[in-house]
Amino acid sequence: MTDDRPSPAAEDALHYNDASTADVVLRLFIDAPSPLDSVSNSDHHVYLHSDVLRRSKYFSALLSDRWIGHVAPELSSSSSCNRDRDLDLFRLNLGVAPTGGSIQSHLTVLELLYTNDFAAAVDCASTALDLLPVALELLFEDCVRWCVDFLEAVPWTEEEEKRVVRLIPFLREEESKELVARVWPSGEDSCEAMLQGLISSAMNSYGNTAFVKAFVGKILRDLSSRETAKRVLEKAFAMSLKTVKESLEDYSSPVFRGDHNETEAIQRLNLHKASTNGKHLLWLVERMIELRVADVAVREWSEQAGFTADLQRAFRDDAWRNIVPGLPAVILRCTCRLANAVSAGTILASRQVRRKLVEDWLPVLVVCKDNVSPISPSNKSLYLELEETFLRIISTLPMSDAQELLQQCLSFSTRNVEDCPHLVTAFNTWFRRAARPLKPDSLFDQ
Repeated sequence: MTDDRPSPAAEDALHYNDASTADVVLRLFIDAPSPLDSVSNSDHHVYLHSDVLRRSKYFSALLSDRWIGHVAPELSSSSSCNRDRDLDLFRLNLGVAPTGGSIQSHLTVLELLYTNDFAAAVDCASTALDLLPVALELLFEDCVRWCVDFLEAVPWTEEEEKRVVRLIPFLREEESKELVARVWPSGEDSCEAMLQGLISSAMNSYGNTAFVKAFVGKILRDLSSRETAKRVLEKAFAMSLKTVKESLEDYSSPVFRGDHNETEAIQRLNLHKASTNGKHLLWLVERMIELRVADVAVREWSEQAGFTADLQRAFRDDAWRNIVPGLPAVILRCTCRLANAVSAGTILASRQVRRKLVEDWLPVLVVCKDNVSPISPSNKSLYLELEETFLRIISTLPMSDAQELLQQCLSFSTRNVEDCPHLVTAFNTWFRRAARPLKPDSLFDQ
């Protein structure tokens, strides 16, 4: 097959917009919706060469024998080709749609047919996006390829990305695959996988986790899909809780193998693992409450009879004091955050969940108060906050449940009755309700 393209030597002899050697005059004009909108001084006449223009498949077709000298019925009004017999020139008209690129972009692409200096012409993503629609319109494949390769390799602003997305449908699949991979997820769970990786890194991969956790927390707050954040946080919560439970279970029921030193080292490791993952658990609980997606976490926390039993056994032992002295406070803070969210109505928990939350975790609070000494000001404040929160939750339960649970709260009292007004208020509330006369059956028949 014969190659119709001119030789490099012939192309070098031809220059862009050279009226002395041109055999084509191209009129560029704004293709306005109505003639009244057209501005005559927006027209540009460019002197070109048919041998060079044939690098564009669009012009190659327009200058073929089929088109020269007559206008085909199917040719749009914005494009035409006629021969000026007197001047021996082809006169072409090319309308530029308001949304199809500027006159200047068309002039730049026409000049690139001559220079091939894409590196100089395309110096930023915005320029590539200006030229690419014109190159696509004129079927100038070398220019299309360069613009696409440039866009694939450089960063974009948000507005530039929107323009890329709008242009992708006009590219062939092979041309657009790298751009598509950059702006469209490869699977439906890409967002979840990314968030899981961020949360895991925030908890496990950095020495200074506070700043990383703060950043990931912001990502979670700004996420558009609350359901996605909920699923990811629930999965991370379940994994951290499982690790803490298993570590405390191994500590509370050790398997004695080897010498004493080896057993002691394993016990220390179990406590450290429980403490570290307990801190992660507290961070996850706080994020879930902040995003109002902690309903499952509250339900899980209220179903931990075995875990709370292990905690009581562990905290009655003195070994943890010199190894992980902050462990009890971390676990109680998790409980306090969740219980506060329940009592405030941030999380709407069922009667069963509210009862179990107090029933299972109240003994842990009592053991901590009895065995953690000396009691620091921060721990004293934590104990008091959790006592008050449990009493508020108890006040939401039926009187029969409240009667049973309030009797377990007597440890909240101190030598001075004035130091426990929260406990006094709780009992006064219960007795006030108990003093009411029984409701007649007719009340429930109405």
